[in-house]
Amino acid sequence: MKLAFSFAFSFAFSQLRHAALALALGGTALAAFAQTTLPTAAVRNVTDTHFGTKVDDPYRYFENKADPDVAKWMKAHSDHAYATLARIPGRNALLEKIQKYDSATSDRIAQVTRLPGDLYFLERRSATENQFKLYMRQGVKGADKLLVDPEALEKKTGKPHAINWYTPSPDGSLVAYGLSAQGSEAAVLHLLNTRTGKPVGTPIPRADFGGVDWSPDGKSFVFNRLRAQGKGAKATDKYQNSQTLLLRPGERVAAARSVFGTDVKGVKIGAAEIPVVSFSHDGQWAFGYVINGTQREQGLYVAPQAGVLLGKPAWKRVLSSSDDVTSIAYFGGTLYLVSHKSAPRSQVLSLKLGSPDLKSAEVVMPASDRVVVNVVAAADAIYVETRDGNVKRLFKRAHGASGAPVEVKLPLEGSFELSNSEGGVTAANPRLPGVIIDLQSWNSARQVYLVAADGSVANTGLQPAGTYDTPQGIVTTEVKVKSHDGALVPLSIIHRDSVKLDGSNPTILYGYASYGITEEPFYSVSRLAWLDAGGVYAIANPRGTSVYGEEWYRGGYQATKPNTWKDFIACAEYLIAQKYTQASKLGILGGSAGGILVGRAMTERPDLFAAVIPAVGALDMIRMETTANGVPNIPEFGSTKTEAGFKALLAMSTYANIKPGTPYPAVMLTHGVNDPRVEVWESTKAAALLMASTNSGKPVLMRLAYDAGHGVGNTKKQQLEERADMFAFFLWQMGVPGFQPPPP
Repeated sequence: MKLAFSFAFSFAFSQLRHAALALALGGTALAAFAQTTLPTAAVRNVTDTHFGTKVDDPYRYFENKADPDVAKWMKAHSDHAYATLARIPGRNALLEKIQKYDSATSDRIAQVTRLPGDLYFLERRSATENQFKLYMRQGVKGADKLLVDPEALEKKTGKPHAINWYTPSPDGSLVAYGLSAQGSEAAVLHLLNTRTGKPVGTPIPRADFGGVDWSPDGKSFVFNRLRAQGKGAKATDKYQNSQTLLLRPGERVAAARSVFGTDVKGVKIGAAEIPVVSFSHDGQWAFGYVINGTQREQGLYVAPQAGVLLGKPAWKRVLSSSDDVTSIAYFGGTLYLVSHKSAPRSQVLSLKLGSPDLKSAEVVMPASDRVVVNVVAAADAIYVETRDGNVKRLFKRAHGASGAPVEVKLPLEGSFELSNSEGGVTAANPRLPGVIIDLQSWNSARQVYLVAADGSVANTGLQPAGTYDTPQGIVTTEVKVKSHDGALVPLSIIHRDSVKLDGSNPTILYGYASYGITEEPFYSVSRLAWLDAGGVYAIANPRGTSVYGEEWYRGGYQATKPNTWKDFIACAEYLIAQKYTQASKLGILGGSAGGILVGRAMTERPDLFAAVIPAVGALDMIRMETTANGVPNIPEFGSTKTEAGFKALLAMSTYANIKPGTPYPAVMLTHGVNDPRVEVWESTKAAALLMASTNSGKPVLMRLAYDAGHGVGNTKKQQLEERADMFAFFLWQMGVPGFQPPPP
């Protein structure tokens, strides 16, 4: 079971001694942008001691963004960043090219759900629209009926809104959906009658996670709700002790009954764990999932469905997180599990609910060289998602059959994701045969396919084709790079066939490498604008991803996290050695938890890069634990409350490893001020310290978006403008003609 809201810092990146220095801009191009009126951040040092180690925090007060001095600094430096970017020659033409590529497809489709009766729900955004809207249609080629229009809300309120998640009732007559404003992801649950278009009941706030499921008859639904935060509540309380509540459509929320959580009899879960409930389609069982923040391994309770619907659940624990189960499906009285216990690349197990003892589980798909990722159940079969390197494979086994699942031949070698439920996406429905997958590659745009019960695969036509869906003249190369300790790191390299390997090419190296998230082949139409500029785009899978399974993931986890940026540095050195580029033309980009990757690569090897962009970056890992989303991330990164955790966090904290008097490369930090996952001060503190510490004369820009958050729900306009700014910043700093500002 997956939540609509992810705790992961996802993008979809010692001692401190310093002096308070003014931002020094040197050189002809930089002097054109110098502003003597920019406020300099005053040092108000706070020193903490962890296990005998003192850690200085010169800009702790930046954590209060309402502080007048902080607010003034943020606004002035953000305005300066936008003014600087606007004056880069070629930036506007670059944006126009990105917009041209993006608008060449009439509509973008997302979040497709298929229901019995040939009913489809989907989110769609036309080439002229700024935000995805929710529609339903009868038949795959039927006319769309508009259900939810966030753009209408923006016109009414002046604030951008987005659909965070949706879940239709089994017959599609009702749909629950979450709406939030300005990138906050603070979803409010709404119910809509799809036949009349009228709301049902009153909106329910604090439904950030979604966690919605319907009883098979559609007369009741469950959802996860955060606790109300009283005056004086700590930031870290926000996601604690949430509940799964049961309600009938139209009932007042006060009538909701808690059916799974810390307050429910027979359930033992921690305050930081998230309780989520789903109902089996056959009316027999309710499943209670226990999700410990960002931890991939899930706990599971089961209970007779009838008792849960009466508000009297009788839960029994079946799995704990120590069973190493990362994916769960159900059909016909059997649980299907993906587990990496004693199988580092995972295997598929089956377990009869009549005797749910994991020791009696049978192996359905044994461990092998491929990585098993997900299992889902449809009416005809179970479907298994696996990965060979970074390429996905699909397998199926019919219900009642024996033997291992067999591979389904797909029309394209690329990537897709199976999911029972994620933000309204239903790849498999146990009441329907087959599965829906969205398949794409580095050089082929995403299309939505239906895999039928007979194994045939057909394009549904749900995603209209675009002019640039399969561009010609693009070269993709997959290599393995030897890292500092001999580990072989997968690296994907993309460029136009006109590129010469002479070391002169502007190059972006991208990485993420946390939570076991693997960089799989994905198509980006805006990436074409970078390739048009003669650029090379490289994507790394360092340790911390799970490209080779659990062992590879754990090789870049907590105490072993330094392998993540050392692997990344090795990839950068490879690109230079093979003459794709040179240090003066190499930029690195990482978003969210990818900020650890690029930030520490920068602080460890400032000589290796021309420019660095941490986007909504996790940069102050020592203080991250004090934030609302910091506690759910303890399973991934560790805690300062243990000596081992503190040492790991200190090593991976960019802010704690910035040293005064260092010639750092040019840096542009980007962040949405309303970010609920990574607090904006992680970027502003790092920016202030970099400005005070660098002696390279290269710029440090702080680009803030006051109507945005972590990126979820950002409008198309926001997304495309940010991409243009990133590309323009890189090209400027790499000395590419046409992007160099004139002398002042």
